[in-house]
Amino acid sequence: MRTFLCLLSLGLASIGVRAESAAGVRWTAPAGWTGQAPRPMRAATYAIGPASGDKTGAECAVYFFGPGQGGSVDANVTRWKGQFTGPGGAPAAANVATRKVRGLAMTTIDVAGDYSGIGGPTASAPQTVAGYRLLGAIIEGPGGNVFIKFTGPAKTIAANQPKFEQLLASFQPDK
Repeated sequence: MRTFLCLLSLGLASIGVRAESAAGVRWTAPAGWTGQAPRPMRAATYAIGPASGDKTGAECAVYFFGPGQGGSVDANVTRWKGQFTGPGGAPAAANVATRKVRGLAMTTIDVAGDYSGIGGPTASAPQTVAGYRLLGAIIEGPGGNVFIKFTGPAKTIAANQPKFEQLLASFQPDK
């Protein structure tokens, strides 16, 4: 009985940290990020609770549209930057970088300001929310690009930036 309870506890503890995959790559969600129900066009969605002082939490969405689908790396980076404005409505500054993780090419973006991308291109009415931040990444997988958008209040994103980096570091070719 004691062995059964120990195994059950270990099994329950591992829920939420299971590896997921798309486009020939796999990754592991950070502990504390809650997997959500399947959604159209998404390989995974994670809910992240608000940081102290924020009223709402954040969301990390992992998209895979199929081989050759979803647009180029540059087109997506440009679109994501365009969803943010800075003071006075000026374009928000973005930090864009490239790196390799376990042999996979990865482009990252970090941009903050007033966010107009809530609801995506299918939203009935555009909304703009002040004080948001996006940490994004595009992983060039063997089966196509995987797009990651981690958006929410700037304070919540900052508090979870190490976990976002942990997520990116977990990407690897699916064997």
